[in-house]
Amino acid sequence: MKYVSTRGAAPPQSFADMLLAGLAPDGGLYLPEAWPRFSPAEIAAFGKQPYPEAAKAIIGRLAGDSFAEAEIAADVAAAYATFDDPRIAPLVEIGPDLYLLELFHGPTLAFKDIALQVLGRLFARALKRKGGRATVLCATSGDTGSAAIAAMGGLENIEVFVLHPKGRVSEVQRRQMTTAPFANVHNIAVEGTFDDCQAIVKALFAETDFSRAVNLTAVNSINFARIAAQAVYYFTAAAQLGAAPVFVVPTGNFGDVFAGEAAMRMGLPVDKLVVATNANDIMARALNDGVYASGTAQPTLSPSMDIQVASNFERALFEACGRDAPWIDAAMTGFAKSSRIDLPPAVLADLRTRYAAARCDDAETLATIARVHAGTGRLIDPHTAVAVMAAYNLRLQKKVSVVVLSTAHPAKFPAAVRRATGQIPPVPPRLKAALEGVEKCEVTAAEKRLVRALIEARLPRP
Repeated sequence: MKYVSTRGAAPPQSFADMLLAGLAPDGGLYLPEAWPRFSPAEIAAFGKQPYPEAAKAIIGRLAGDSFAEAEIAADVAAAYATFDDPRIAPLVEIGPDLYLLELFHGPTLAFKDIALQVLGRLFARALKRKGGRATVLCATSGDTGSAAIAAMGGLENIEVFVLHPKGRVSEVQRRQMTTAPFANVHNIAVEGTFDDCQAIVKALFAETDFSRAVNLTAVNSINFARIAAQAVYYFTAAAQLGAAPVFVVPTGNFGDVFAGEAAMRMGLPVDKLVVATNANDIMARALNDGVYASGTAQPTLSPSMDIQVASNFERALFEACGRDAPWIDAAMTGFAKSSRIDLPPAVLADLRTRYAAARCDDAETLATIARVHAGTGRLIDPHTAVAVMAAYNLRLQKKVSVVVLSTAHPAKFPAAVRRATGQIPPVPPRLKAALEGVEKCEVTAAEKRLVRALIEARLPRP
């Protein structure tokens, strides 16, 4: 099983090497050279198996011979052993043919745990086999940082640097990162937006001498191993329903919804993937109008989606253009200069066979949280509400099950939930330590050289 770059200039890599690298050296994102396929019988079985069994099979197929079956089984079992719900990603009906896929039962109460708890263990295994040290660099809009820290904090030979936009994540999200007790974890608050953080990460990867010297790698959704692990819950949810559903996904960096496309390319029948955005609607505009153009990120009640450059969209474009790497390279190079790509009609048409898109503002988000609570007694977080709003507004031409990915526990966003419902979500025991702990964080301007200097100063001396 080999992995190729979307930009075509990097040599193919094994799953383990791709996992350790994160971003391809030509600036592209890795994808399987050829997608493996699951038969209808294999997919149906996923609906009856314990979640770790399905994860072992799907991740194992994508990993090829990089890891033995027993190694993947051990890491998957350990990853999910501490989840609050043994079903890992339970499917809950909240209305006729309308379901929430709850993805927040892990250590940091967000969907990122489902992938990063596995990725962290496989990463440590691959690094130990290869030898040496690794510097993990992560940009987060809120949840990836704490999930990466929970997965990799305290591991040997790994230093973790997490960049978050100062003042643009919730207090709970910030504290989950900054109160981590691990000596190998370094939090950096960047005076700017998530897009600034993400741009700094990519720019540091592009500094070849530096990235090689510190063995730089990434564990956010530009690392395909994240996509591989997230594809699992699409399989299990659809298999439980026994039919091709519509999945509605709250979307920022496009990684979670692209995992749905990955599942489709591996044989899963899916009616449609609906991209649900907040006011930072670059993806809704791209899919509805055919113009992928970034602007200035606006702060909203759903901060993990306050993104104007959706990195994983490059993967979807690569598939939609027939894997034309030279076109992708030119398009992304042009986007870096002009912040705009006019999607060719054939590419847009291909994307629309899989994706639809909708936008939701803060007022609609609050109204949706209130509506769900009034109708079901359930509290949902603002990100989930963005997707539920899109689900309510779907104009379906046939009877089909609609599955909304519920990506975070409402206790992570108590202010928004209280504003909408008058209710304060109970604080799970997992959160109490984060809310009471001592914070450790450094603040810097949104400049690559300053972030690099901080990294170099904090890395252990040889």
